Amino acid sequence: MSEECTHNCETCSANCGERTKESFLEKPNELSSIKKVIGVVSGKGGVGKSLITSLLSISMQRKGLHSAILDADITGPSIPKAFGLKEKAEGTETALLPVKTKTGIDVMSLNLLLENESDPVVWRGPVIGGVVKQFWTDVIWTDVDYMFVDMPPGTGDVPLTVFQSIPVDGIVVVTSPQELVTMIVEKAVNMAKMMDIPVLGLVENMSYFECPDCGKRHSIYGESHLEEVAKSFGIDNIARIPIDPKVAAACDKGMIELCNGDWLEELSDAIEQKLK
Repeated sequence: MSEECTHNCETCSANCGERTKESFLEKPNELSSIKKVIGVVSGKGGVGKSLITSLLSISMQRKGLHSAILDADITGPSIPKAFGLKEKAEGTETALLPVKTKTGIDVMSLNLLLENESDPVVWRGPVIGGVVKQFWTDVIWTDVDYMFVDMPPGTGDVPLTVFQSIPVDGIVVVTSPQELVTMIVEKAVNMAKMMDIPVLGLVENMSYFECPDCGKRHSIYGESHLEEVAKSFGIDNIARIPIDPKVAAACDKGMIELCNGDWLEELSDAIEQKLK
């Protein structure tokens, strides 16, 4: 540090060790109020990340906390379908308003803006990243206790945009039982470490199937490695989601809020304690 240092990095061109890192964080809409932001991530597609996002938001909402979902999976938005949202998002001259689910969860997704929900989104990365930023800056999120960001799979443009633009308080990593999941989890965890974001929990989807007649659990996709994977990465909180045809049917019918499984109750309790 120079003896003439003014401690104002904005007006100084010196590249010294005390120089603060440039922040790319975007400010939310001036009318928004968001307490905690949690990213739901996976290293690969098809593991049920949107399902976990939905169930976590429902779990928090049932605690009497106001939940919201920012659907950052722009090219594959499935949140509106799971909640049965048909109406389009509306807004004022200067801002958009999220659509409320039946139980009051606020949702913003590109499918709530498209004329037809089946219209493909054939956009390049920078455009998609820009839309994600707008869902943060141009939407009025009112009195939100927990916002869950449904991230696209992988560690590319959009996850990087979310981590750099939105003040994420922590992430939940979604996996499946296959052995290759260790490498996939490692990628997601290492990206979070690079961005200095804590990992709040690890969820294994499609973990087992419970026979409705005898109650015995069957490992359809192989034996779980959840505990050892969590231990190897120093992750304290884990949860397992079974293969349940009723959950799949509820998503297809837009009635995910009627699911009664308590699989994520302990994890949501742990998240609430960690982020107090």
